[in-house]
Formats: sequence, C-alpha cells, structure tokens
Amino acid sequence: MTAPTVVVVGDANPDLVLAGDVVPRFGQAEQLLDSASLVLGGSGAIVACGLARLGVPTALVATVGDDVYGDFVRDSLRAAGVDLRWLTTDRGSPTGLSVILSGDDRAILTLPGTIAITDARALPSDDDLAGVRHVHSASLFLLAALAPALPVWLNSVRGQGISTSVDTNWDPHEKWVLAREAIAHADVFLPNVAELLAVTRLSDVEAAGRSIAATGTSVALKNGAAGGIVWTPDGGRDTAAVVPVDVVDTTGAGDSFDAGFLTAYVAGHPPAECLRQAVAAGSLSTRSAGGTASQPTADELARALAVSP
Repeated sequence: MTAPTVVVVGDANPDLVLAGDVVPRFGQAEQLLDSASLVLGGSGAIVACGLARLGVPTALVATVGDDVYGDFVRDSLRAAGVDLRWLTTDRGSPTGLSVILSGDDRAILTLPGTIAITDARALPSDDDLAGVRHVHSASLFLLAALAPALPVWLNSVRGQGISTSVDTNWDPHEKWVLAREAIAHADVFLPNVAELLAVTRLSDVEAAGRSIAATGTSVALKNGAAGGIVWTPDGGRDTAAVVPVDVVDTTGAGDSFDAGFLTAYVAGHPPAECLRQAVAAGSLSTRSAGGTASQPTADELARALAVSP
C-alpha cells in the first residue's frame, strides 16, 4: 500500500450545527432554529478532508465507536478520499460528538467519547511512516490519553526527516499543559489569536508570534476577518487577506486554513505563499454549513488566488 504524503493525528466526530436563535433560555422555553445540520467534525478529520480535497494523499489517525455516529464518520471520511488505515473502532466507548451553536458567535459543546481514549497504541510505527513527508497533530487537549505521548512521538518523527505541525485548538480546561512542549517539536504552529495569546501568556499578538518563532517554530496565525500572519524563525513576517465570499458558517474554517497551508508547505512553497493558500482555503470553506462541504478543490483554490490581492 502506497504511503500517504501527510498523516493527521487527531479527532473525528460528527458535528451537529444549530444555527439561528441558539442562546439557550432555560425553564423549558422552546426556541425555533434557522437550520440544523449533521456534518463531519473534529479538527483532525476536517484537516484530513481538506488536504484530500486539495489532492494531497492523506491518512487520519483517530478512533470512533461502534455506533451510528462512528459509521457516519467512517463513511464521510471514505467519501472524502481520506486513507483510513489508522482509523480504529473502540467497541466500549461512544463516538465523540460536538453540538455547535452558531449565531452571532459560536459555542461548542463536546462529548469526548472515543477522542479522549485514543492512546499511543494508535500511533503509526517508524516503519509505517516510511514514505510519509509530513505529520500534523490536531486537537491536543481533547486527546487526553494520547497527549502526553505526542511530544516524544513528534520528536521521533522529526528524527526520521519528516516535517511536523501542531494545531492545539482550544484547551477546555484553560491550563495549556503540554502545549509548548508539543510546539517545540513542530516545524509549524497554527493557532488562532486566542490560542496564541493563551499559549504564550502574552497580551500582544505580534510579540506572541515572534516569541514562538524565535524558538525555531514558524507560526501561521488565523486572524479572522483580517486574514492571516506568518512569522518565521529567520525573523520573516508576511500577511494575507481573506478571499471575499458569502459566509454561511465559519465552523471548521481554521482547519481548512491548516489544510491550505500544509498543501503548499509539503509542495515546498515559501511561507508567504503557504499563508496565502491557507487564508484562501479557510475563506472558501465558509460557503456552506459545517467544515467540509465547501472545502475547495485545487482548481477552485487556484481560481480564487488568481483574483485575490
């Protein structure tokens, strides 16, 4: 079996995206929604789908349960062209599930399920990684059993000449333990603004980005409507603007940003171009509900980049 170009380690679960009047009013008050969509979720799964849609052979390391949600995840990933050789099924735990309340802002309620019990036994061996060019770690803080082993494994991966990236995502406990240790073994860190400031414990975005780049890890920042910023260890700094689209749902846009960046990164493009592709991929992914429905193909991304500043 041919080795994938990229291996993503992370979470895979359905997202139930509820849009409209989603701020709960307790006391058995019934509210009417604008829409409800059951879509593939999990940062790791969305990144893997985004890479596959852009033409990058990608495998996902994740765990699902032996239940209807697990079947949904497996079928959705297979349909997206993701390599499932390291997607395992645990018969004793339910598949994770996230409920996303999408209004003027977003709130996420997550049942960890099989995400939290994924452990080091799920990780590919050195022999399994022969031919792999890049490993991406997603949702560090949801992978409770696996997280302690990830920094050591990422260090081992880099020792094989494989590049690495980390998107910690938000820490539900807001302690950020292991974040800097994992980032230290990454060639690229891909946070949003809140995550960058929390990890560095700084209040200034510019200082925070430069502080991590100074340790040898490039930082590709998701900067919302302002686009993105990349800082590199050599002192470089570049920005990219969003691609104008009619936004339907921003769920998973950051994960599509990661997919766009990594597609360019494994192709050997310079940081500024990696960032430009990342921001465009993230922008285009917001055209439909959920994280994967509107992820761009390589042709769609190229057309968007051709007309963007």
